[in-house]
Amino acid sequence: MKTILRSFVIIFVASLFSNCASIVSTSNWPLTVNTQPNGAKIVITNKSNTEVFKGVSPATLKLKSGDGFFAKQSYKVKLNLEGYPERTIPIECSVNGWYVVGNLFIGGLIGWLIIDPLTGAMYKLDTKVINEVFTKSTTFTEPTLRIMDIKDVPADMRNQLIIIN
Repeated sequence: MKTILRSFVIIFVASLFSNCASIVSTSNWPLTVNTQPNGAKIVITNKSNTEVFKGVSPATLKLKSGDGFFAKQSYKVKLNLEGYPERTIPIECSVNGWYVVGNLFIGGLIGWLIIDPLTGAMYKLDTKVINEVFTKSTTFTEPTLRIMDIKDVPADMRNQLIIIN
């Protein structure tokens, strides 16, 4: 009986000082950025507007999910390809399932309240892959006719005027 009680106490104390998300999961999450066509400039900034990555697509990188004690990170991915409008894609982080369930069953208070919040392992990146297709705009704008007095035409453009009879 004494051995069983001692084993129970050891397991209980060990569970109080262990953490699950930091062991089983990670605080740096992979993000893959693909564009069609390839070669788009990528600039990623975090929630404090600090640039954390600059490169060209396709690219695979790792982003931190935490931003300090009990604070999650968020990012803006800006994609720029010459001849196309710039794209901005938000990336958010949410609570990692290993943090909630793992610390409840096999982790402990230290993992729940200190280790996982401190390392950022309590959060995960919501987006793992960005696949962005750049297409040329096919919108047609109707040409307009504007009638002006010759005095309103700038002097440097008057030599480009065509006389119509």
